Amino acid sequence: MKEKSKTDPRIEDSKERIRFLTLYNDDIHSFDYVIESLMDACMMDTIQAEQCTYITHYKGSCRVRKGSFSDLKQMKDRLTERELIARIE
Repeated sequence: MKEKSKTDPRIEDSKERIRFLTLYNDDIHSFDYVIESLMDACMMDTIQAEQCTYITHYKGSCRVRKGSFSDLKQMKDRLTERELIARIE
């Protein structure tokens, strides 16, 4: 007889699976503000932040980071504190 695991692997997989932090265009904030926010919240260099800002503006959204939910949560919170629209997907 097989022993059952104490933790459900589906729960562990959902927490640790790779997710994306997506930034959405809001037509309110300036390019400079969004660039500065990405540099601060997501630890991007200037070029990365500029590229993500332009993609977000012209395409409507941009996946700015990839990682586990726990890694992305703080970045998302920092962006939303700055009144930007960000989601972990």
